[in-house]
Amino acid sequence: MSDSFRPRLVNGRDGDPALYTELAHERDALLFDLGDLSPLSPRDLLRVRTVAVSHMHIDHLIGFDALLRVNVGRDAAITLFGPEGLADRLGHKLQGYSWDLVDRYDTELIFEVGELHAGGTVRCWRFRMSRGFLPEPSGQRTIEGGLLMHTPRWRLTAGIVEHHGPCLAFALEEPARINVWRNRLEERGVLPGPWLNRLKDAIRQSQPDDTLIAMPDGEPKPLGTLRNLVSMGPGMKLGYATDLRDTPANRAVLRHLWHGCDVAFIEASFAAHDAERAQDRAHLTTTAAGEIARECQARRVEPFHFSPRYEGEEASLIAEVQRAFAPSAH
Repeated sequence: MSDSFRPRLVNGRDGDPALYTELAHERDALLFDLGDLSPLSPRDLLRVRTVAVSHMHIDHLIGFDALLRVNVGRDAAITLFGPEGLADRLGHKLQGYSWDLVDRYDTELIFEVGELHAGGTVRCWRFRMSRGFLPEPSGQRTIEGGLLMHTPRWRLTAGIVEHHGPCLAFALEEPARINVWRNRLEERGVLPGPWLNRLKDAIRQSQPDDTLIAMPDGEPKPLGTLRNLVSMGPGMKLGYATDLRDTPANRAVLRHLWHGCDVAFIEASFAAHDAERAQDRAHLTTTAAGEIARECQARRVEPFHFSPRYEGEEASLIAEVQRAFAPSAH
């Protein structure tokens, strides 16, 4: 059984934060943060349709230009979420260029930007290439449980934590895992293919048994006759948090947001013996990172955003995180 989310740190554990996440059986990909994106290929970048930005420090946003450049001249709609001030920062970046030739393009590139404010309000803007990327307010909405976006196959939630101002932590969650029984497909003489995604979506949406599902042979079949080809289980959950101070309030946000996650990507900027420096810089130590992942009952912890002061010490930093994460550390 393969993972539904396939995340990888673009710049390793000590480079600019950026987590590229492929979605199994989908063409689209998600990005958590926009640090240096040069290691990603144009093909990788063209798959990105959703971006979750923790905050707007340069090492978390400098890669926006790479995403912009590869999409200019293409039809694309990219959604970005971040804390208060994201739309203003992106608007200034976009207005740093001249867009006097946009009328020569017959394509439209759109950035939909949502800012999560305290109280669960998401304020939205649209930036369209055809209008020279001038900001267009597109309303606001109130969300519950931090739910920023959902599709039939995944949902993205966020919580506000404190760094040197508001910063967002995220969770990417599969509502339910639907596994295909290959042996049952073979027994019924049915070939796998894209039709299985339609079957899975119909089950996730609790559609009635008489819903017709198009089959590879062209003859639709009722959903009720196909249910035994699959089984359902808990979905995969991924957590991402970086640049936050170790406070009871921040820990509480992550416990709620990440509870029971399969893998927690969490910053561990400073070694355990540099706890005072970490607190002064509003970052986590390796010990705090491991403790938080354990408190969230994560199955696995993946530390990153190590300070460059520890060059060559990656193994020892990981070991400190794992010691704090181990059940015996409680």
